[in-house]
Amino acid sequence: MSKHIVSVGSIECGSPDLFLISGPCVIEEESLMMTVAEKLKIVSEETGVPMIYKSSFQKDNRSSVDYYQGPGLDEGLRILQKVKDEFGFPLISDIHYPDQVSAAAEVLDVIQIPAYLCMQTGLVTEAAKTQKPINLKHGQFLAPENMIKPVQKVESTGNHKIILTERGYTFGYNDLVVDPRSFHHLAESGYPVVFDVTHSIRKYGIPSADPSGGARQYLNVLARAAVGAGVDGLFIETHPCPSEALCDAASQLDIDHLKGFLEPLLEIHRIERSFRDRN
Repeated sequence: MSKHIVSVGSIECGSPDLFLISGPCVIEEESLMMTVAEKLKIVSEETGVPMIYKSSFQKDNRSSVDYYQGPGLDEGLRILQKVKDEFGFPLISDIHYPDQVSAAAEVLDVIQIPAYLCMQTGLVTEAAKTQKPINLKHGQFLAPENMIKPVQKVESTGNHKIILTERGYTFGYNDLVVDPRSFHHLAESGYPVVFDVTHSIRKYGIPSADPSGGARQYLNVLARAAVGAGVDGLFIETHPCPSEALCDAASQLDIDHLKGFLEPLLEIHRIERSFRDRN
């Protein structure tokens, strides 16, 4: 099956080049967002990895109503637009309701459908009708081969600009497991496949600010396995001080560690692509 190349700004997702989706889990104060963007720009230039800037204007699936949910649609999009204007990054953020689509599409280069909502027909098709690239996150309750169903919902609108993101599957209670077979199943769709490294190590049912709410010791091995399996991109949420992050504090990667984290992955990617070209 031939692979679709999905253009996001100047980034060709699905091309031989590994790309990165990165940024804080949720939009925090503007100065912090700009600091992260500046550091991501440096990492991108030093490693040659093209980047899509990601942060959520709303996290509507927090486990408590008391947890920070983001600045909301209007303020969040304003800050993301400023990041784009100053640093030139294409943007991705997630939507939760069909009535957010129109405003989001004016600013975002990629509209993301959250994992919990990937089977919501009205949400998926409304986003797809914009003809923007759609990042479908693999629902942790759905067999990876069944992600073809939301893919077909996007395609039903005539939109074939689709990215699929793996983020682990429910394994018992409050835990996730990453099955490498999912990379194969998702790739069979013919669309670019991304691995969401940082969400895959979350421990659900534990507050994200609690250090035990994420298993960072698995970040390296999972990322290396995914790149070795041939994924097209990585999704890594980053923060200047993860322990103080307002969301997913136990799983985000320190932005100052990102370059070192990527360097061995780029070497694995080079080897994997070389092997694929010979076969």
